[in-house]
Amino acid sequence: MSELLNTINEPAQIRKLRRSELERLANELRAFVLDSVARTGGHLSSNLGTVELTIALHYVFNTPYDRIVWDVGHQSYPHKILTGRREAMSTLRQLNGLSGFPCRTESEYDAFGTAHSSTSISAALGMARASQLKGEKRFSIAVIGDGAMTAGMAFEAMNNAGIYDDLPLIVILNDNEMSISPPVGALNRYLARLISGRFYAAAKKGVGQILSIAPPVLKFLRRMEGHAKGILVPATLFEEFGFNYIGPIDGHDLKSLIPTLHNLKELKGPQFLHVVTKKGQGYSLAEADPVLYHGPGKFNPAEGIQCVPAVRKTYTQVFGEWLCDVAEQDERVIGITPAMREGSGLIEFEQRFPNRYYDVGIAEQHAVTFAGGLAVEGLKPVVAIYSTFVQRAYDQLIHDIALQNLPVLFAIDRAGLVGADGATHAGAYDIAFLRCIPNMTVMAASDENECRQMLYTALQQSGPTAVRYPRGAGPGVATQKQMKALPLGKGEMRRKSTQPAGQRIAILAFGSMVAPSLAAAETLNASVANMRFIKPLDEALVHQLAQTHDALVTVEEGCVMGGAGSACIESLLAAGIHCPVLQLGLPDNFIAQGDPARLLANCGLDSAGIAQAIRQRFLAHATENLGAPSAPELIIEKTQESIVL
Repeated sequence: MSELLNTINEPAQIRKLRRSELERLANELRAFVLDSVARTGGHLSSNLGTVELTIALHYVFNTPYDRIVWDVGHQSYPHKILTGRREAMSTLRQLNGLSGFPCRTESEYDAFGTAHSSTSISAALGMARASQLKGEKRFSIAVIGDGAMTAGMAFEAMNNAGIYDDLPLIVILNDNEMSISPPVGALNRYLARLISGRFYAAAKKGVGQILSIAPPVLKFLRRMEGHAKGILVPATLFEEFGFNYIGPIDGHDLKSLIPTLHNLKELKGPQFLHVVTKKGQGYSLAEADPVLYHGPGKFNPAEGIQCVPAVRKTYTQVFGEWLCDVAEQDERVIGITPAMREGSGLIEFEQRFPNRYYDVGIAEQHAVTFAGGLAVEGLKPVVAIYSTFVQRAYDQLIHDIALQNLPVLFAIDRAGLVGADGATHAGAYDIAFLRCIPNMTVMAASDENECRQMLYTALQQSGPTAVRYPRGAGPGVATQKQMKALPLGKGEMRRKSTQPAGQRIAILAFGSMVAPSLAAAETLNASVANMRFIKPLDEALVHQLAQTHDALVTVEEGCVMGGAGSACIESLLAAGIHCPVLQLGLPDNFIAQGDPARLLANCGLDSAGIAQAIRQRFLAHATENLGAPSAPELIIEKTQESIVL
């Protein structure tokens, strides 16, 4: 039953409740979160842990006038439910449905979009300063996880915020002792000492004895509970940044949270509240295994997640097995992840090679330059990273790796569309932003075995390399145990057209687009090249196909602008070869969440869409339109999806 929850359509209605009703609301909200995520899939453990904190924030602060920034959005489902989106939760992470993260276009209560972590303090600081400049009296609250606090950007923002004595900024550290993977680093040890250190425990016990014989003092300090606890803790790192540190307090205790938040509103300057929560709170299975229940698919809450063996290997599994195999052969191989041990397939590697495994926390910039330092000393670092997170370390990739031509291998997972996580996590741009960097070698795997062989090929190079592969399972090609380096910069023909002159089409397919291109080619009797390398591009193959076919089609699961197709056109232009070219890939807009296959079809990147685009562009007027203009005349006609030479 969710009788009380069903009456809440906006936070103003929460503020009208009696405090005695808030515990009941929390119970109903937690049950709703569990039931909702079990039906749709999504992030569960972290959201079960923020129920009371969410209620307390909306109860104390005047939202949406007061701004709340959730960092990262894994913990924002209770917030969505309480801000008018309860009924829409059935569409969570689906096409045309609710985003799995805060989204400014979705609700006025989503003050800032957050799906990459550690941005909340910077954004809330900007909002707080803006309110002061505009003469408005509003609070800006950043709710940041302990995992997100490991990123340098969070400390950059705190360093900036601490100089303003009257800043209406509140940072709430939601300390649930982990991000996605278990916590790492010195900051985690520091937070653990704050919570469990002997000084704090002894002081708390001593003050408790004093208060037990002084009821009036007890009553007073209970109203000031958050601040009183802060007094017990030694000078903290956060206070050195200019924040008034309060905590740690129980993030599931509304009787502590609400008066503490009220007290914070009365204090001047930047405030830092440390709350301790438990991932999976209230659902025993998620409490016992918060990693498993971090982002589950649909499941029965009564039974829990049932692990069914996958029919086909995922590319992530292929990478994890390969890394263990090469580490067994070469003790110089090092595995690095920015807080994505599970997502990047490094669990077995950590277990087998603990001294060569480095989880650096949510610190992509550091991960890349750290890898550069290892490479300088003759080791072979492999950075396992999602495509969308490579973007966060672009400067380091250029200046610290490529400029020095260091042999660092980037295993780029989630290349292309990722489905339910939407635009913020899509790997749409890595081809375009990697291929323009000198010294880089960039490959795209078309199947599981090719992925394994490409990774091995990359490891043999003397400069920086990247191997991109998509999320999920491949086409089902068995991986060969033996590893053999592929010829550098060479593609392969997978199908040859038998069409007569005037109707010969060659499809230049990259990575995950080889399979649908082959299917499309069967219906069109077209040639298909598995290009394999984006850089160095197999220019000889591109030129040969342009000279023996009447038109070329490039297909990639990446942005068309500046992508692999653009590389092919650049090569043809440089060689003075005239041939019509159709570029197929991701359009120039952000693609929201949805079923991956449906999203690809919407972009025209399934076999039917590829075939249809080719028919519309070329075959409807086959002989008439395929002829190239005679030299030296050169006509360039640009449309949204094609460039005609």
